[in-house]
Amino acid sequence: MDLNLLRALDALLQENSVTRAAERLGTSPAAASRTLARLRRAVGDPLLVRAGQGLVPTPRALELREEVSAVLRSCDNVLRPGAGFDAAHLQRTFTVQATDLLLVGLAGTLTDRIHAEAPHVDVVFLPEAVEGGPALRQGWVDVELGVLGHLDPEIRTRRLTQRTLVGIARSGHPLFDGRIDARRFAAADHIGISRLGKRLGPIDSALAELGLRRRIAVVVPSHTSAMMLARDTDLVALTLADWLPGTISALGLRTFPIPLDLAPLDLGMAWHPRNSTDPGHRWFRNSLAAAVLSPSGGDPAETA
Repeated sequence: MDLNLLRALDALLQENSVTRAAERLGTSPAAASRTLARLRRAVGDPLLVRAGQGLVPTPRALELREEVSAVLRSCDNVLRPGAGFDAAHLQRTFTVQATDLLLVGLAGTLTDRIHAEAPHVDVVFLPEAVEGGPALRQGWVDVELGVLGHLDPEIRTRRLTQRTLVGIARSGHPLFDGRIDARRFAAADHIGISRLGKRLGPIDSALAELGLRRRIAVVVPSHTSAMMLARDTDLVALTLADWLPGTISALGLRTFPIPLDLAPLDLGMAWHPRNSTDPGHRWFRNSLAAAVLSPSGGDPAETA
């Protein structure tokens, strides 16, 4: 029996009238009458019988009335996207791939937000070890967060914000004794940040256009280790503008604008389309976006 036939049965049993059932269903009385005949054959019961000028339900119809209504409500909940979703009852673990710099800046806010709305949800953060691989496609990762690249063609993305790169060094670094121009910036010894050990990047290309070259004295795999090393040496590192200001101050570090024409970084999130309409996954993506965009309030709803 198809769902439309069940809806017709529900209307007939609730209205006890072919005419009123037809109005409720948006069809003609003749069509509703033919549907009643079909239902009688399917159920093996007359369902509605003549009593004077009207119709009355049979005992079998009375038995079916609430059962049919309940079945339809259940079907509507299944077919309506996100219907009945309540984060408070969600029991799930979400996996996020992100750099340690983003992780440190948002994990606390995200955790507080999630535990307030969904106390049974856990989050696992993974490093970018599987970047460029099939992590999203294979389901190893729920969301990739950061500067997106090397994605499979079907992957869905959402742009979150732009961030500018800035330099960072200990507060007493000689670099702060004067105006930091491109030449003084290039003359300082630098910390490279690459989990693959790469030494050169966009900054080196921008310096080369000015006929300058910097020395990458050491390469470390994470932003956290770079900040710790910059705190204890005269090496210069990179970080995101207006990110972790309390941590930077507590470590005795200081940021400065990079005196080069550099494009800002586009930060976004990526996920596999099989999760696009899943209400729990969608709720988590919005929570993650809120932690990046407005940690102290607001809920930037997803549009992608």
